Amino acid sequence: MLGKKLVTAQKRGETRALCLGLGMVACSMMMYFFIGITIVPFYTKSVWTTETVCKVLKANIKDKVFSPKSEGSEDEEIFPYPCLQVWVNLTASGQEVMLYQTEDTLERNPKCSYVPDKLENSKEVKARIETIASNFKKYQTFPCYYDPGGTQTNVILSRLYPSKGLLFAFLWPTLMFTGGCLIIVLVKISQYVSVLSAWQ
Repeated sequence: MLGKKLVTAQKRGETRALCLGLGMVACSMMMYFFIGITIVPFYTKSVWTTETVCKVLKANIKDKVFSPKSEGSEDEEIFPYPCLQVWVNLTASGQEVMLYQTEDTLERNPKCSYVPDKLENSKEVKARIETIASNFKKYQTFPCYYDPGGTQTNVILSRLYPSKGLLFAFLWPTLMFTGGCLIIVLVKISQYVSVLSAWQ
């Protein structure tokens, strides 16, 4: 009687462990799919792939400009903000080019190096842009990214999705997939050992 209870409990435990392993594998596949349709296209579309050194030539704050309306947004996201323009000397080619914060900055407003998020407090936006401008004047040399193919003559300060960020995004689903496969393998080994012991 006790043996039957132990066998039943063992089968239930194996079933639960097997479900857990399959669930982990399924979740990791969904995470792979989500990363593949969201992050990977932005990473492959970016042409600013080579890192170099940029030296600030001038950082000026122009008159206020209006942020263009974002695509697909229903509400009007047009608000005025000071336009920061940073021009740098590209070490790789020696050209004088304009610097943008990220790839998204160029798409949102190609006239300005920095586009703030929509904030109600205009003084806070102005103070932030002035701080960024002073930091560029203080730190003259810094790493930046440019397009080695030459399709884009400007440079960006940082990539939205760098190589390390992409590898980090794939790390968690890979660990989950490995853990799920390991659980399934251990359950199958346990079932095989149980059948072998019962046969003997």
